[in-house]
Amino acid sequence: MPQAGCLAAQSRGYRRPNWSGGAMLLLVPVLAMPLVGLANPLTGGTAAQGPSPFDNAIVLLNDARVRFTAVRDYQCRLVKRERINGTLLPESVMAMKVRNQPYSVYLYCEKPESERGMEVCYVEGRNRGMMRVHPARILGLLGFWSVDLRDPRVFRTNRHCITEAGLGYLLEGTARYWDMERRLNKTLVHIADEDLNGRACHRIETVHPDRTAANFYGYRCVLWLDKLTRLPAGAETYDWPRPGSAGDGELLESYRFENLQCNVGLDEHAFSRGF
Repeated sequence: MPQAGCLAAQSRGYRRPNWSGGAMLLLVPVLAMPLVGLANPLTGGTAAQGPSPFDNAIVLLNDARVRFTAVRDYQCRLVKRERINGTLLPESVMAMKVRNQPYSVYLYCEKPESERGMEVCYVEGRNRGMMRVHPARILGLLGFWSVDLRDPRVFRTNRHCITEAGLGYLLEGTARYWDMERRLNKTLVHIADEDLNGRACHRIETVHPDRTAANFYGYRCVLWLDKLTRLPAGAETYDWPRPGSAGDGELLESYRFENLQCNVGLDEHAFSRGF
């Protein structure tokens, strides 16, 4: 996704897609929007009291967005888990390659075993806006198929389409939600230091106790920003707790960007599979 994990907004210069047949997706860039303002503390702080937790979170997010403007392309190991129609699906692991201009993404599924070998490739402006999908197992014998980004099969195993995959979409979606939440002054913000897969990170958690206050993406959202690169290392979103259930809410979606390498020089060849 995804405010701090709320993958539901975007920005320019980037865009988004997805396929089912099993496992695939995730987050990327979209339309450059202005940096979230840093004035007026969200949690009631004043100039004399110093910045609020939300102000500090916004500073970290804006730093990440500025850092990302220097990223032309990147590759990583994408680990995701999503809840679809109330069912938490098995963890998916994919090799992911992304180019920001024109927005291009290539995914190769490694796990679960039932989807191992599935490939998805999308290049903005090509193939009449459709992605190319090479299914796993026996269906793979038919080669690549052209699949509409909003094909119902995509969302049997994915919460998002492929144009919502990647770091850019996550950053801009978070910025858009935080801008709205800051003005509402109803979000609780907690920042802590935490290691995520061996990476020292800032862990930013936003909680929305008043579900009726706005169209929040989830009850609780978590964003990890790598202290070294300043870029996202992971994000999670949780649903509102149900009566009698755990107070933290059920997991809706979880994403990890492992072994991230930026500006590796990905060219047309990296996104030519199936075209």
